[in-house]
Parts: sequence; C-alpha cells; structure tokens
Amino acid sequence: MSKLQIIIASTRPGRIGPKVAAWIEQSAKEHAGFDEVELVDLAAENLPMMDEPHHPRLRQYQNQHTKDWSAKVASADAYVFVMPEYNYGFTAPLKNAIDYLHVEWAYKPVGLVTYGGVSAGTRAAQMIKQVVTTLKMVPVPEAVSIPFVHSMINEDDELEPNDVMRSAAKGMFDELRRVSDALAPLRAQ
Repeated sequence: MSKLQIIIASTRPGRIGPKVAAWIEQSAKEHAGFDEVELVDLAAENLPMMDEPHHPRLRQYQNQHTKDWSAKVASADAYVFVMPEYNYGFTAPLKNAIDYLHVEWAYKPVGLVTYGGVSAGTRAAQMIKQVVTTLKMVPVPEAVSIPFVHSMINEDDELEPNDVMRSAAKGMFDELRRVSDALAPLRAQ
C-alpha cells in the first residue's frame, strides 16, 4: 500500500488553503497513483511551538501530540504541501510541524502546491526546498503554482482549476509516485 499525505500549511482564520487542498485531494484520488490519500490540516493538528526536550533525530518524544504527529507522518510514503507565501517565505506552522520530527520525513518525496498573488507562492517553494532536503526528503520539480488564487474561487466557494493547473497536478502526482517507488528501498532500511 502506498500513501500520499496532503498537508495544509496555513492555519489562520479565513484561509484559502482548505479550498486548494480539497481540489488537490480530489485530483490525487482521480489520479490513483497512490492507494490512499490522506488530508492533514495543521490547524486541526494544533501543534504547539516545538516543546520537546530532545533533538527529534533521537525519537525520544515526551508529549503525546508529538507521538501522534510522528505516527501520522511516518505512515506516509509521499507528501504534498499546500502552502501560501507569507513575506517571501512559507508558513511558521509548517516549519514547526517539520521541525518536530526528523527520520519520519527521510527518503520521501514532496510535491509543492503554492498559491498567492502575482508570484503564486514560488518564493516560498524555493525557500522550503532547503529545509526538506536537509531532512533527506526529495522535492520533485513538478509543482502547482496558483497566481491570484482568490480570483479562482467560484460562486460555490470552491477552487476552480484551469487546464494548466490540472496538467501541473498530474505531472506532480506522476513524479511523486515514481520517486516514492525509487526511494522505497531506502525507507525500508
């Protein structure tokens, strides 16, 4: 069984991330490259700022929320981060969620779905690549970048993707599965 987790990085009230993630989740299920697709909302996870006394690489977790987060992240074979761009960067809740763990992320690919204004979140995507590669994650080059995201919300309050976005998502899912399969022997060690 292969599992893809889609992680919503924005936690603020009024956020558009869940609308983007709902489309990505549906697209991933239609793509059918992974046996299971799980949507993870960092707002619901509600992780406090890092409160573990030991370095995460030791996996000596003291808090139940960390143990639960560890089990959830460890269960996935690949990830998609659905993230806005805040001040040329990615969100603090996403950085915090990443920093809680270490080995759970290793040898797994990550796809990036970014959104924002004119830059479509691409600066945030560039910044997070430095972080995830340090944890032995593999960011795939194929990504979905959504400029002027608010203009893509329809009268039903849902994201209405265009052909470019649909094509980009398919390419990202294809590559996530290829890279996930290639890294599977490393995850098994």
